[in-house]
Amino acid sequence: MILADEPTAPLDSERTMAVIRILNDMARKFETAIIVVTHDEKIIPTFKRIYHIRDGMPHEEAGEGRGFG
Repeated sequence: MILADEPTAPLDSERTMAVIRILNDMARKFETAIIVVTHDEKIIPTFKRIYHIRDGMPHEEAGEGRGFG
């Protein structure tokens, strides 16, 4: 499992997508999951499953999963 807490917080858009690409490549190579905690809304569509915590309760929604093939 890859755990990433705000992995793109200080980055510009180009470097942000490079980091997401690297994480996705690692997940495929090692056949593992990625758990990302973020406030960076531009990376959210890259994930297949999205969990939001509202009022202390988790809520799941389907993501677009626009990963990097």
